[in-house]
Amino acid sequence: MRKFISSLTDGRGFDIGLVAFPLGFLFLMSGLPLLYNVLMSFQEVDMFSLGSLFRPFVGLKNYATLFAQPQTWPILANTAIFVIASIAGQFFIGFGLALFFWVGFPGSSWLRGLFLVSWVMPGLVVGAIWNWILSGDFGVLNFILRESGIISANIFWRSDPTYSLWAVIIANIWLGTSFNMILLSVGLSGIPKDLYEAAELDGANVWQRFWTITLPMMRSTIGAIVSLGLIFTLQQFDLFAAITSGGPNNSSNVTQYWAWDLSFKQYDFAQGATISVIMIVFVMFASVVYVRSTRQEVRG
Repeated sequence: MRKFISSLTDGRGFDIGLVAFPLGFLFLMSGLPLLYNVLMSFQEVDMFSLGSLFRPFVGLKNYATLFAQPQTWPILANTAIFVIASIAGQFFIGFGLALFFWVGFPGSSWLRGLFLVSWVMPGLVVGAIWNWILSGDFGVLNFILRESGIISANIFWRSDPTYSLWAVIIANIWLGTSFNMILLSVGLSGIPKDLYEAAELDGANVWQRFWTITLPMMRSTIGAIVSLGLIFTLQQFDLFAAITSGGPNNSSNVTQYWAWDLSFKQYDFAQGATISVIMIVFVMFASVVYVRSTRQEVRG
């Protein structure tokens, strides 16, 4: 004990002490609930046994029951569409904006700062705003599409099963585009300008410089953004609660909202925990991709 105390006072173990406290905090606040959630997915849980740790063990029954339900696969398909469309939309629009502001022009700094408004706003506030925009009767989006001749009649984005999922996707793309833009702008600023000058002297045009310099140099940044986008998109709950509530008829329901609905509205805690465990697997995969993408930057 005396050696341990002396190691803290003379600085040799001070770094261990700094790391131990946040790790202990994360384990208590995040690790234990995560393990408890995994344990619930293998148990029979109801309202009367929720406060008990030792409950009947059912093995993989909860997983078999989950995948036997008819709404499981459509909800998983909705989740895949939501994740892929959201990440793609946020990335391509964010990359375009990053390249646009990277050129530099008077007022570009404060104009780029305005795009951060969407990222700092709470998800429920964003959902309320997009509720008005996507309204079938007086929504701004319908007015723009109708006046431009794209549509002839109003689209009821939130109540039409054909468009309800895409209503949330549009709102989520708007919410996360600024985050992608900022991270991609940081990656672009780290590319040496000497490479572009040398390529221009060699006769490379704009597209050739983009494909041979910009994209290869942005590989780690793009990998980090895609993996972070997967994590954030799988965590997105507020927009579904504010815009569609998973309806109509599960047409816009996704796993993260379904897990909440099963647990806290239908009180089927075991099924809700089972869905959460499946989502954890995808989040862990995205975390591995993120760590591998940023490994070179950390070493540097």
